[in-house]
Amino acid sequence: MPPLSTDHNAKGTQPQPPAQGFFASFFQTLTDVFTDKGIVLMLIIAPIIYGFFYPWPYSSEVVNHVPVGIIDKDNSDLSSTIVRYASASPQLDTRRFLDEQSAKEAIWADEIAGYMVIPSGLEQNVLSGKAASVSVLGNGGYFLLNKNVQMGFLKAVSTVSAGVKIKKSVAQGAYAPTAAQNAQAVPLQIVPLYNQTEGYGAYVVPAVSIIILQQTLLMATAMLIGTWYEQRRHQTSINGWLGRITALSGLSFLIGCFYYGWAFELHHYPRGQNMLGSLLFLLLFCPAVATLGCLLGLWFRQRERSMQILIFSSLPMFFVSGYPWPADQLPTFLQIVRWFIPTTPAINTSVQLNQMGASISQVATGFYALAALWALYFALLMWLRWYNAPKRTQVS
Repeated sequence: MPPLSTDHNAKGTQPQPPAQGFFASFFQTLTDVFTDKGIVLMLIIAPIIYGFFYPWPYSSEVVNHVPVGIIDKDNSDLSSTIVRYASASPQLDTRRFLDEQSAKEAIWADEIAGYMVIPSGLEQNVLSGKAASVSVLGNGGYFLLNKNVQMGFLKAVSTVSAGVKIKKSVAQGAYAPTAAQNAQAVPLQIVPLYNQTEGYGAYVVPAVSIIILQQTLLMATAMLIGTWYEQRRHQTSINGWLGRITALSGLSFLIGCFYYGWAFELHHYPRGQNMLGSLLFLLLFCPAVATLGCLLGLWFRQRERSMQILIFSSLPMFFVSGYPWPADQLPTFLQIVRWFIPTTPAINTSVQLNQMGASISQVATGFYALAALWALYFALLMWLRWYNAPKRTQVS
C-alpha cells in the first residue's frame, strides 16, 4: 500500500503554496499591500495624516496667557506693584478676586489655573524688615499650566523683591548701580539647547513620531500576515521572509524620510543635525519593527486580532521608553522588559541624531540594541515558522 501523507496543521483542503524566493516575495508583498485598502490606510495614509495633524494642537509651542486669580488683602503700594508686574507677564492673564473661596470655585469651574494671595500687612512687614511672603496656589492636576502659574508669579514677585532690596540699599547710602549689581550677586543665565523655543511641540512630536512609525508598521504587518495565515499563504522560505520584511520596512522607511525631511521642516522643529545618521537609524529601525510585526502576525493568526491587541500598546510603550519619564525611576521589572521594545532605543537615538546632532559613535548603543532586537525577532520568527509548518506523517 503506498504511503499516505496527512497534514495535521492544515485547515480545510487548501494546499500550501510553494515557497517563494526573495524577489518573488518582495514584489508579492508590495502587490498585496497596495491591493488591500486596510493595509494601505494603516501603513501609508495614517502616518502621513498624523504628520500633518498631530503637531497642529501644539503650533503655539509655548503656553502663554494662563488665566489666574489675584487676591490682594494688603491694598498697599507694594501689593499694587506686585499685581501690576504679574498682570504684565506674558505667561499670565490675571483676574481679581475678593476672597479665596471665590478663587477656589473658579478653579473648580476650570476658569483659572491658580491664584496668588497677598496677605494683609505685607508692605509693613517688608519695610520693618520682618519675614514676609505671598502664597501661590495652583492646580496640580494639570502640571503644564501649574508650572506656568508658579513661574509667572515667581518672576513678578522676584522682580518687585529685587527692587525693594535696591531701594533699601540706596536709602542706606549705597551707590545705585552697585546696589543693583548686589541684588543678584551671582547672575543666572539660562540658555536652552536644541529646543531653543522651549516649545512643547518641539519636545513631544519628534519622539511620538517614532511611536507612530512603529505602531502603524506593526499593525499593518501583523494584519497582513494574519490575512495570509487565514488564506493559508503564510508559509515561505527564509529568503521569502526576508523579502517580505524588506518590502514592508522599505515602505515605512519612506514614511520616516517624510517625517525627517518634510514634517519637521513644516512645523519648524529642530531637525537635520545628523541626517546621514538618521537615515542609517531608519535602516535599522524599520526592519526590526517589520520583523516584530511578522512575528506577532504569525502568532495572532487572525487579521482582526492584531488591531485589537496592538492598538492599546502605544501609550505603555511610550511611557516605558525613558523619554517622558526617567527610565531609572521605573520599576525594576519594567526597566528590563522595556528593552525588548524597539522604541526604547529608537526614540532617544532618533532625537539625539536628528534634533541634537549627535554622532553615530555617540549613539552606538542604540544601534547595537536595534540590531540585537532584529536578530532576536528574526530568530523567533524562524522558530515560529518551523513550529507552524505542516507536520506530515506516513502511514503504510
